[in-house]
Amino acid sequence: MGTIDGATLMAQSLKQQGVDMMFGIVGFPVIGVAAAAQKAGITYIGMRNEQSASYAAQAAGYLTGRPQACLTVSGPGVIHAFAGLANAQQNCWPMILIGGASPVYQNGMGGFQEERQVQLAAPYCKYAHAIEHTARIPCYVEQAVRHAKFGRPGPTYLDFPDDIIRGQVEEDKVRPAATVGEPPRSQADPGAVEAALSALESAERPLVIVGKGMAWSRAEDEVRSFIERTQLPFLASPMGKGILPDDDPLSVGAARSTALREADLVFLMGARLNWIMHFGLPPRFKEGVRVVQLDVAAEEIGTNVPAEVALLGDGKAVVGQLNQALDERQWFYPAETAWRSQLKEKAQANLEAVKPMIDDESSPMNYYRAYRDIEAWLPEDAIIIGEGANTMDIGRTQMANRSPRHRLDAGTYGTMGIGLGFAVAAAVAQPDKPIVSVQGDSAFGFSGMEIETMVRYNLPVKMVVLNNGGIGGGIGPLKEGQSVPPPILTYGARYDGMLEALGGKGLYVEDPADLRAALDEAMAFDGPALVNVPIHPQAGRKPQQFGWLTT
Repeated sequence: MGTIDGATLMAQSLKQQGVDMMFGIVGFPVIGVAAAAQKAGITYIGMRNEQSASYAAQAAGYLTGRPQACLTVSGPGVIHAFAGLANAQQNCWPMILIGGASPVYQNGMGGFQEERQVQLAAPYCKYAHAIEHTARIPCYVEQAVRHAKFGRPGPTYLDFPDDIIRGQVEEDKVRPAATVGEPPRSQADPGAVEAALSALESAERPLVIVGKGMAWSRAEDEVRSFIERTQLPFLASPMGKGILPDDDPLSVGAARSTALREADLVFLMGARLNWIMHFGLPPRFKEGVRVVQLDVAAEEIGTNVPAEVALLGDGKAVVGQLNQALDERQWFYPAETAWRSQLKEKAQANLEAVKPMIDDESSPMNYYRAYRDIEAWLPEDAIIIGEGANTMDIGRTQMANRSPRHRLDAGTYGTMGIGLGFAVAAAVAQPDKPIVSVQGDSAFGFSGMEIETMVRYNLPVKMVVLNNGGIGGGIGPLKEGQSVPPPILTYGARYDGMLEALGGKGLYVEDPADLRAALDEAMAFDGPALVNVPIHPQAGRKPQQFGWLTT
């Protein structure tokens, strides 16, 4: 047999483990790794920033169900990608970061871009290890993939030194590794299943909260069956949207605050009582609210509010148990209750409160008016990426999802800058789907140069920038000599012109009457397109009863 180098062995090992995509930026010492990945049949996408590359890898992992790879150069390249590791850790999404490193024999000598990468990556990872022997590369890759995918998913890190990348080893000396299969789907204690159903039956104002954990576990069929059979009102988390259609009559998304505040029992399905759900505490939740909690991670059970019933296990398997147990109960929540009436009335009141903004034809337009045309234009199977403050928050209520894993946004970590990396990943991972990114102008600025990546690979991402000239809110054009307040950006900046200059399609829309035609033109364009929409600097959400971090 012949010899094989480390770069080739890494590429072949990744491909064996189902890693089909690699996002990164090449340079010393990893350029050969990217070339070997392409030769092995892995799609390599060269990005413009390591943060965006790491965001893309984790989004691709979430969408495909297997961890995908991010490749960076040593030192600062690895450090830049740590933003993605932290985001993936908080979102519970799988990815593998492969960081180039200075040669092992130069450790401690002050080598080029030498850094303690494994130690620095470890706090953000489920698994972090340096590859010390070329022959054992398959073993390290297997461990990284298994840790990323099994249990609660998350990021892993492999340190890949230059001399290991270039190192040669006899092929018969290579330590082979088994291919990582699908994780075992653990089931909950049958007694807990019965206790959960009994608790739901005893509640006067029950609420099911469906989180992205159910999307990851591919539990949409089981969840839909459970809700159909029990007729329980449900609320989706931002990335739990689409597991059940947003327009399902049992959805109480339009009465979110009331549903959370007045429910006497909440069933957390793969959702967490963190800041997104206001920690489960008053005034956003009822004092003494009862909790039934389903989670794959034992340590999550009882966070912030004790769980009356704990369903520990895989989301798909455990909801399947619940459905099976329902065969013996023949129970469903009644159609006519004071709780349903209260939620319906609040939802209608909220719709009426925003209707004047939806119907407002003034220019510059407000968010709700812009979203009126965006929602009507969106293909039903579009993967939607939302990013920004008001842009994302209002978009969650105005852009509907009807399929699981079709909504990507700032997520648990509240990270700005994820938008275009996520959009690139979605376009590569789901080439048969329309990909629509709706961002604020501040959010666009974090990763705006990835529009060149989209042009280079002809990724037909459709972008809408809702441009208010500020972070949160703007003040409009600055007067001559006026100092620039900290949150202010250039009002009316021509981000559309940037994409035009690079070879994509850019459109600028000021009059609300012209928006739909511009959106249609963008969708028809064979490649990336960006619709730049100036928004009134002081446009915002409808008045909120509580502050966003109320506890």
